[in-house]
Amino acid sequence: MTTKIEGVIFDWAGTTVDFGCFAPVNVFLEIFKNAGVEVTLEEAREPMGMLKIDHIRAMLQMPRIHAKWQEVHGNSFSEEDVNQLYAQFEEQLMISLAEYTTPIQGVLETVKWLRANNIKIGSTTGYTKEMMAVVVPEAKKKGYSPDHLVTPTDLEDVGRPYPYMVFENMRQLQLSHVKHVVKVGDTASDMKEALHAGVWAVGVLVGSSEMGVSEEEYQQLTTEQQQQLIEKTRLKFESYGAHYTIETMQQLPEIIGEIEASFE
Repeated sequence: MTTKIEGVIFDWAGTTVDFGCFAPVNVFLEIFKNAGVEVTLEEAREPMGMLKIDHIRAMLQMPRIHAKWQEVHGNSFSEEDVNQLYAQFEEQLMISLAEYTTPIQGVLETVKWLRANNIKIGSTTGYTKEMMAVVVPEAKKKGYSPDHLVTPTDLEDVGRPYPYMVFENMRQLQLSHVKHVVKVGDTASDMKEALHAGVWAVGVLVGSSEMGVSEEEYQQLTTEQQQQLIEKTRLKFESYGAHYTIETMQQLPEIIGEIEASFE
């Protein structure tokens, strides 16, 4: 049995591109506002990482949002409401998505290290295939391109927290065993996906949706404030069951070394 990690499966927004995962968040805020129900940034972020129509459904099921929806619309939400909100979400997101494809600091260097060490690179996402048709070529222009991508669309819209996107990456990349695979993500949904698949769950902290700040906001913090925010975010990931956390992608090779040492 090999003692090596064979593959790393990355999330996209908030993990490899789009520091702070702002592309979808801003649109969630907008579509609910247009429906007469103001939602908070925290509420919009909570289901992050899920297939986006499932994300909208999860938000509508939150007690405060559900009560507000009933107050504004006179009844509980329906699947028609979910579909209407999602149609607006998809339309608005597609307009701005290309702007949120810049690789996060450290990603390109880490990908180079993974390739030099013969570790394959897969990816999963909460975006649909159509959304990724915008993201993938733009990220590639900026230097980031995984070996394989699986979207919920490829699996009949069964996304996170189900493990099937991880398994499909493993099949396509011919990875031999779940214990030789690392999943890196920035949300609770990413960690659930990894744990349900039986792979190593690694949460990335700086730039994550869980941290919830823009790069500019992060840089404006003092070193002490940054550390406080990092520790607060680390505790969240530990509560989700992450096996490891990394502050930035530069620490991933070190974590892979720790995992490989545990095999020996």
